[in-house]
Parts: sequence; structure tokens; C-alpha cells
Amino acid sequence: MDTSQLLLRITIAFVVLFILARLMGRKEISQMTFFNFISAIAIGSIAANLAVNSNLSIFNGILALSGWTVFTIAMAFIDIKFKKARKVTTGEPIIVIKEGKVMENSLRATQLDMDSLNSLLRQKGYFSIKDVHYAIFETSGQLSVMPYENKMPFTKEDAGVRSNPSAYPISTEVISDGTINKVNLSRLNLDTNWLNQQLKNAGVMDVAEVFYAEVQKDGTLYIDNKDDNMLH
Repeated sequence: MDTSQLLLRITIAFVVLFILARLMGRKEISQMTFFNFISAIAIGSIAANLAVNSNLSIFNGILALSGWTVFTIAMAFIDIKFKKARKVTTGEPIIVIKEGKVMENSLRATQLDMDSLNSLLRQKGYFSIKDVHYAIFETSGQLSVMPYENKMPFTKEDAGVRSNPSAYPISTEVISDGTINKVNLSRLNLDTNWLNQQLKNAGVMDVAEVFYAEVQKDGTLYIDNKDDNMLH
């Protein structure tokens, strides 16, 4: 392939890809689903082959790009028009925190672990699960968070009397899926005896019953037991 042919193929691939991207709309980026992700990879791969692979004719390359675009637009139309089909093609949002409690079965269904969930919460500005009333894992992979009313921005609590200084800078995980995080306990200058006493005070006799627990900034212990069966 000589230079002029390469430049021609690159130009055609760019123009066609730009036009098709405009036709598919902004949802490809703003609300990417599993199919959108696969479609974006496939279209990008076809466009790259069209630009540099001389074994692929320009006509076949444009045809392949157009075909993938038609499929993508058709799937978007199905998602909009048919709710039942959307459940199959896109899935449904899943509640991962309900009334301040982690839905561990929902985490398994979404293949999230506690570290990932806490990271998503921190990105939303919430550093403790105890502050979250509901959290929903969207089909786009984003986390929607509804905090408790007294934890919402610009509430009466924010305008009230200044609270006492916190015992710890942030809430810290000390139990995850029935396993004690001794490293975090040590960093807080706490031990398993203190933790077991706190669990006992809360009516928990065995750490294996606890899905997640964290020490709050005020030094109290938040506990989420392994007691939910809710996926949606």
C-alpha cells in the first residue's frame, strides 16, 4: 500500500466513522451499556482495519461499519420502545444499599465488592455507608445515591450548631464479609476485644454474621448483618 492510498483510506475511515458516530448519538458515551461498549470496540476495530488493512476493500469496510451502526441504532430503538426487551438487552438498575444496609446478594449480582462500592460512594461525596439511605447501581455502571435527609447538602443540620470534633478523620472498614480487618483496627488504635464487645452490645454473637462493619468518625460502630435476600 503506497502513501497516497493509505492517506485516502485514513480520510475515508475518519469521515465515515464521524458520520456514523453522529448518527448513533451521544448515548454511546454518556450512557454506555454492555452492548454500547461492545459496539464501540467493534466499530473502532473495523475503522482501524479500513484505514490500514489493504486486504479489506474500502467498500467492504464501509459496509461493515454501516452494518454495525444499523445494529446499534436498532438496539437503541428497541430499548426505547419495548420495556420488556430493554430488561434483556440492557438490564435493570439494582439496589445495592437499602435503608442504610448493604444488599450483599445485589453486590454479587453486579460483581461489585465492598472496596469498589466504597470507592463509588466516595466519588459521590459520601465517606460512610451509614449516611446513605439508598444506592442504586445503574445499567451504565454509575452509582446513584440518595442520602438520609439529615445528610443532604444545605440541610438544617448544616446550618445548626457546630458538632463536636470527630474521633477519626473518616469512617474506616473493620469487618468485610465476616473477616476482621486487623490492620485497620490497629491504625485506629483499637483491638479485637473492643470490636467483639461492640458486636456483643449490638446483639451480634459471631463476627461471621456480619457482612460489613465500619468505625464511624465519632467512634461508634456501624454494622450490616448478612440478612438480606433482595436483588431489586
